[in-house]
Amino acid sequence: MLKSVHHIAIICSDYERSKRFYTEVLGFEILAENYRTERDSYKLDLILNGVYCIELFSFPDPPNRPSRPEASGLRHLAFSVENIEDSIKELSSKQVFCEPIRVDEFTGKRFAFFADPDGLPIELVEI
Repeated sequence: MLKSVHHIAIICSDYERSKRFYTEVLGFEILAENYRTERDSYKLDLILNGVYCIELFSFPDPPNRPSRPEASGLRHLAFSVENIEDSIKELSSKQVFCEPIRVDEFTGKRFAFFADPDGLPIELVEI
């Protein structure tokens, strides 16, 4: 029945800050940007390498969602990279702190975490 993940929806607390983070820091491209007057909300459609991935929403005063300690619900987003050290260096040059590289005990793949402007955990996985 299911074919693939269509998109990921993220609600941010500061639209312009998150828009810059996802486009300028992570390299997503804007597919469409719409302001919805009736909801006082932006909806930003983002693509990565030509593939629609993220809907970034803004709403007035959204409540915080706990992510630490581990909470029920979405745990993190994960993106594949070819070279994890190069990716971490690039993020560091943009003032984004990454946790130390770890190795998955089951797959042997190297990975590291960082956070978006609202603290949403994002994982890099070396492929």
